[in-house]
Amino acid sequence: MEYRVLGKTDEKIVAIGLGTWKIGGDMSPDHSHDKEAIEAIRYAIELGMTHIDTAEIYGGGHAEELVGEAIKGFKRDELFIATKVWHTHLRYDDVLKACERSLRRLQLSYVDLYMIHWPSSEVPLSETMRAMERLYREGKIRYIGVSNFSASELDEARSYLSTTDVVANQVEYNLYRRGIESDLMPYSFKNDITIVAYSPIARGALASDLKNKREKRIRLLVDLAEKYSKKPIQIALNWVIWHDRVIAIPKAVKKHHLEENAGAAGWKLTREDYELLSETWR
Repeated sequence: MEYRVLGKTDEKIVAIGLGTWKIGGDMSPDHSHDKEAIEAIRYAIELGMTHIDTAEIYGGGHAEELVGEAIKGFKRDELFIATKVWHTHLRYDDVLKACERSLRRLQLSYVDLYMIHWPSSEVPLSETMRAMERLYREGKIRYIGVSNFSASELDEARSYLSTTDVVANQVEYNLYRRGIESDLMPYSFKNDITIVAYSPIARGALASDLKNKREKRIRLLVDLAEKYSKKPIQIALNWVIWHDRVIAIPKAVKKHHLEENAGAAGWKLTREDYELLSETWR
């Protein structure tokens, strides 16, 4: 598996990890596929996707419980576990309590990356970041991150930290959704902040569109897949992680999808093909 440096740290994490949105339910728990979910998370780790991303809101907390069960038996220091606090829990005391609940569900003493899931217009960001920094100082979280933050929100969040820095911003990024390229991506690259791309293959839209091979941009994906002896989905994923400050967390449960995602790393599109793909899909 291919590794990337996280933020300004010495930490190396995999370029492609595993997202868990809708594993274990939507916004409330669903136990009907627990065995399949646990097996999928374990298989992802065995494939080298040791970065597992979850959140307290996923499945009403059940996704965290499934991750906690799945990672038993693996060496803790070889895993990178990330979770997120929901926007209704951003008051100082609420952040601390939310983190404790996540740790209990994950059955861990610490998480590697703790993120603010969405910015809030109700709670001063300074208050939330103060709680995040306390968790960092207490060793309950190793790194602080944010999610769905604009460049200006990210800059503000960083200004409230005194002993550490924000290492990552998790945002939607794929061939269809490229809004971050205008300001967030340049800001992140300049300040050595890792972009964690969620929905990197566009929540199934790409798989659906691949059926129409007559469309110019789809045809290019297919042609590049043949050129690199890869699958079109792998070309799209490799495009997402082409910059060394961008990693991806596609969600998958089926084994062949997990294998396909893992196979999107460890090689790289040429600059010419990356730019051609970028321009064709603009």
